Amino acid sequence: MTDGTVLSGDLRLAGRLDARFFALLAALDATASLRRAAAAAGYSYKGAWLVLETASNLSLAPLLETATGGIGGGGTRLTDAGRELLAAWQQMQQRHAGFLREQESWLARQPAVAGLLRRLSMKTTARNQFAGIVAAVELGPITAAVTLTVAGAGRITATMTTEAAKRLKLKKGVEAIALIKSSAVVLVTDFAGYELSARNQLAGSISRVEKGATTSMVGLTLPGGSLVTASVTNDAVLALGLAVGQPATAVFKAYSVLLAVARS
Repeated sequence: MTDGTVLSGDLRLAGRLDARFFALLAALDATASLRRAAAAAGYSYKGAWLVLETASNLSLAPLLETATGGIGGGGTRLTDAGRELLAAWQQMQQRHAGFLREQESWLARQPAVAGLLRRLSMKTTARNQFAGIVAAVELGPITAAVTLTVAGAGRITATMTTEAAKRLKLKKGVEAIALIKSSAVVLVTDFAGYELSARNQLAGSISRVEKGATTSMVGLTLPGGSLVTASVTNDAVLALGLAVGQPATAVFKAYSVLLAVARS
């Protein structure tokens, strides 16, 4: 939702008359041409006729009038009843928008719910999304390291340019969302005595293995209940014998973590 709202709703009358139907009526009123009105509202010519015929047949007064030739030219126009229906829809849209604004205002006074809905409204291809609170910010001359405390996942560290950290106004106590692509997550089942340089290492147990044509989505449930998803080739799944219940560690570098914060 680009305007920052978390509520939306589609107005529909009688279960079938929606915004597209009334866009057809409005375009018909403006052009007196069913063919042009249908194209403007996204209908086929036949589809427009069908929906208009159905509505007209169920109306006590005709919604349309068709003229052929003559001095004023032919065409299909709305009757007074059709314009009355269109005007009623436009007024209801305004009332509906006002209702949503009222509910948005009420929701803003419920911070926990509003925060969750706002986070859910962000659309991204990143499979792993974790909400948390900034616990530490280390600003260097060029790069910055930001650590996020995530309920159910522990701590996640992201690195970025110092300029980006300042632009996002990152500081201790700020809410943020960590985004990690599943392809950036490496699963380790046995460190064999080695230590890895990656800042983020989250231990858990495999809870899901969804095999695709060439890759599998492997879900790792952490002790706190959060789920980390890794994209793993099917060959790697077979080679490591990945199976539900098996302990593993999700490893990803700090530069693979993107942080998102709400606009102030």
